[in-house]
Order: sequence, then structure tokens, then C-alpha cells
Amino acid sequence: MSDLLEDVHAAAEWIAEALKYSGYNADFSPASLWEVDRFFDEHSRNGDAVRGGLLSQDLGKRIFALGAYVGEVIRRDKGGEWHGDDNESMAEVNIELHVADGSIGWPVQRVMKRFKNGEEDSIGVYGAGFGLDVGPRPERPPQKKPRWKFW
Repeated sequence: MSDLLEDVHAAAEWIAEALKYSGYNADFSPASLWEVDRFFDEHSRNGDAVRGGLLSQDLGKRIFALGAYVGEVIRRDKGGEWHGDDNESMAEVNIELHVADGSIGWPVQRVMKRFKNGEEDSIGVYGAGFGLDVGPRPERPPQKKPRWKFW
């Protein structure tokens, strides 16, 4: 197995544990892809990491790991294998997931788009596009409006 393929598996396991520790259901189930969306909603805004949030440090490493997680959810549900070239300069970004049904995806690139573009590039919808039964998007509690203090 190439270093890149070993890295993708290790990164997916690492980020799953980190997400669980932070209160996200990262159990590699199809529905857990909505948790990746919730993670982005809570830790990024308009293509930037929320100050002090979980993407405010080691952004590239965490984006790669989240993409690896998304790909592993798809691979474990639908079958398939990762393909990548260790010698390519953008190998971590261009790693491909070849799904057993013949589909090909680029989960790391999709996670990058989710970070940059927000909800329009939903991870749950991405999984559903591969035929995963992600279930309905969970309801989100309404965000509290900030309260103003007057001095």
C-alpha cells in the first residue's frame, strides 16, 4: 500500500475519534455525513475558519482528514477502493475514490468546496448522490440571536 493510501485510512480514523471527542457522531454510518455538515456550520463561515474553532489550526491536515472520513463512509457502505499517486504534487487533494458501482469521487475536493462555499456543497447530499441512505437532514435548533448589552 502506498504512503498516501495508508495516510487516508489513518486520517479517517484519527478525525473520527477527534469528532467523537468533540461531540459529533462520527461512526462511519451514512447519516454521520450530516455531522460533517454540522461541523462545518459550527467551525467555518464564508470560506474561513471560525476564530478559536476546530478549523482555526492545522486547516490543511483537518480538511484532508475530513475528506478521508467522507470517502471512507462511502467506501464502507458501497464498496470500492482509493486511488492516488504518491508522486503527484497535489496527491492529497486529488486522491480518488473508485466505488464498486463504477462511480469515481474526489471526497477531499468536496470537503474543500464545503469549507469554501458552505451549505450549497453539502456533504450529506454528496453521500446521497452516491446512493447512500443518509436519511433526512437533521433539524438544527434555531441559532440564538446575540443579545446586546448597553453600558
